[in-house]
Amino acid sequence: MRKQLDFKSGCTVEVTLHVIGGVWKPLILFHLLTGKKRFMQLQRRVPNATQRMLTLQLRELEADGVIHREVFPEVPPRVEYELTEFGRTLEPVLLMLRDWGAVHMDALRPAEGDEIREVNRCKPNQSASAAPA
Repeated sequence: MRKQLDFKSGCTVEVTLHVIGGVWKPLILFHLLTGKKRFMQLQRRVPNATQRMLTLQLRELEADGVIHREVFPEVPPRVEYELTEFGRTLEPVLLMLRDWGAVHMDALRPAEGDEIREVNRCKPNQSASAAPA
């Protein structure tokens, strides 16, 4: 069931950002490009998101029809998440975001003597068909 949306500007960019905006949603979606993931797999790939935040973001993505959540009647319960056909249409957007970030990462490099922690290149664990790392 999709959410009822109320857009202020009427701009289609607002619609897109409503669905995939924020820090965690694009990362979650990017990691789902390579296929189904269980909750703990996603939590390991997005370690700075709290369990609660990850759960909320997954619920919003499911409500927007971008991901499918399947619960298996096992003990303990097993839950898998995957992109829907509609969610797969975001693949080019996510890959462009990744590529743009890689090209512009040099602008984030500090001046000589400044400290910076290592920035990892964003790669799914398995390569997506159209996602060269």
